[in-house]
Amino acid sequence: QVQFVESGGGLVQPGGSLRLSCAVSRTIFSIYTMAWYRQAPGKQRELVAAISNRGTNINYADSVKGRFTISRDNAKNMLYLQMNSLNPEDTAVYYCNTDQRIATVFNWGQGTQVTVSS
Repeated sequence: QVQFVESGGGLVQPGGSLRLSCAVSRTIFSIYTMAWYRQAPGKQRELVAAISNRGTNINYADSVKGRFTISRDNAKNMLYLQMNSLNPEDTAVYYCNTDQRIATVFNWGQGTQVTVSS
């Protein structure tokens, strides 16, 4: 069974930083391109960043480019998202999963809430 356990969210002031973590089932982690997604209230879930299985190919949504950094540790089956210069538009529940553009998306985890507010 594939599982995603996201953590690291919280309340942060505009301009602040957070680092999200996602623990991923060993059975899929080393195979798939992984991605972070977010869903703001009343909006569709959107892909924020993706990283190939070896970490050689990385891409970001325009809205986070230059502020967010995705990384992975294949030895630990962990996916990360470093978020800097946060603004209120980044407020959302953040999820990890495979990259839906190129592979099957598995059942979603609970996500981690990020709230950017003064």
